[in-house]
Amino acid sequence: METTLAGHVVENLPQVTATGVIIKAVIILAVLSALAGFGTFIERKVLAFMQRRLGPMHVGPYGLLQIAADGIKLFTKEDIIPQNANKLIFMIAPIITAATAFIALSAVPVFPDFTIPEFIPLLGGTFVPSIASDLNVGLLFVLGMMAAGLYGPLLAGMSQSNKWGIIGAARTAIQFLSYEVVTGLSILAPIMLVGSLSFVDFNDYQAGGIGSWLIWQQPVAFILFLIAGFAETNRTPFDLLEHEAEIVSGYATEYSGMRWGMFFIGEYANMITVAIIASVVFLGGYDAEGALGWLFIMLKIAFFFFLMLWVRASWPHIRPDQLMWLCWKVLMPIAMINIVITALVILI
Repeated sequence: METTLAGHVVENLPQVTATGVIIKAVIILAVLSALAGFGTFIERKVLAFMQRRLGPMHVGPYGLLQIAADGIKLFTKEDIIPQNANKLIFMIAPIITAATAFIALSAVPVFPDFTIPEFIPLLGGTFVPSIASDLNVGLLFVLGMMAAGLYGPLLAGMSQSNKWGIIGAARTAIQFLSYEVVTGLSILAPIMLVGSLSFVDFNDYQAGGIGSWLIWQQPVAFILFLIAGFAETNRTPFDLLEHEAEIVSGYATEYSGMRWGMFFIGEYANMITVAIIASVVFLGGYDAEGALGWLFIMLKIAFFFFLMLWVRASWPHIRPDQLMWLCWKVLMPIAMINIVITALVILI
């Protein structure tokens, strides 16, 4: 059977149906939400290890049930809305952050293709693709949705009638205007080599093994994208939006309960998305034919997730003016030079 995949006609692939896409979307929502909660536990444990502490230990064996305790607390905690806040915007801002994070995940490869066994009623025989929505411009779509997620903190800070929230919103605008330029320019050189914005094409381009990985051809682009990824996910040293030592919790100061939790679900989902993009675009992608290839990409994603935690334990925060100086005066010129050199190499 022929089917269209990332703009190409590919033979002998199962037909992707609406049911399979819906099942994939449900899997992404369920699994990634759980992984976001588990990520908070892993982060606390990793930071504790690096700081010679134990981390969560009292709730369950080795503190494993701390995730459940935190979830119960978030679900049962009172949802407080400040009296002078713009109530509608205040309520929908966390939804924007969480929704855009999961919408972005719809266009990246998450878990391998599989077919539901025939003996399962109603759904038996349904093919579930690795990518819920395989777009020709998948990379552009994902980066655009992740950028749109910054409107959540921006609106949250502006709507809560709190000076710390306003400062957090202003820092959101500064950060957005700084790192997005670097993100786009860093990924442009690899796009020039592959000639496509499809994740499938990036994966196929690197199918020759570890020697074909784009990181060897584009090491500068990889480093630039990684730095921009830290700013994209609001991670240290670029967590200007909610730097506790300076602005309490910034845009999240007045939030509580599940609305507060939605911001962090969105943040951890974006961390996983950035890790997937880095793995697919620069580190060889995935082997669609076997489970071993998917195991390797899971290890790559885990490495990038760990790297974000490692940096948080090692690096100090920077000021907003330092972020702007770094992005506009250092990273952007380097990205432009890399693009020009890549273009010359392609032409020659």
